[in-house]
Amino acid sequence: MRLKAPRIAPLADSEITEDQRKLLGDRFTGPVYNIFRTLAKAPKAYKAFMHWGGYVLSDRNSLSARDRELVILRTGFNWKAGYEWAQHERIGLQCGLTPEEIARIKAGPDAPGWSEGDKALLQATDELTSDAFITDATWAALSGLNEKQRMDLVMTVGQYTQVSMMLNSFGIQLDDDLTLDPDLAR
Repeated sequence: MRLKAPRIAPLADSEITEDQRKLLGDRFTGPVYNIFRTLAKAPKAYKAFMHWGGYVLSDRNSLSARDRELVILRTGFNWKAGYEWAQHERIGLQCGLTPEEIARIKAGPDAPGWSEGDKALLQATDELTSDAFITDATWAALSGLNEKQRMDLVMTVGQYTQVSMMLNSFGIQLDDDLTLDPDLAR
């Protein structure tokens, strides 16, 4: 976590207006996560964010759920986004990543044990989060992906780069049910 306290405080239950409650929608049958409590302070941006983020996290994204989570976790780790890592660690487990794979994501594409496809996804993520560009060699290594999957890969890394920037810069703190990975503690 970059910050120990929020720069933009999430809305408390008592502060959520009726319009914000409608914006948050009935998708939140349980607690509303801090990221949404914070972003709801900018309702029009929140609505657009949720529409695009909904695409990236849906089955309209042509990456498999496992590959998507592999990429999201590496993106969050590269940007040192503790909140992102904590949320998607549990999502990654639900999508087929093993605890060992999740731990190995932190070591990157050169860690032993990755398939060629996983290695290429991680390498592409590293290149996008360092230079905003996938090299020709890595693009060729992604040959197991079709054109739409390659596009969705870039869009997924882009979305979670934006999410990481917001989480880190706004100081969004972990929800009560999350644990900070010690490698992302500052």
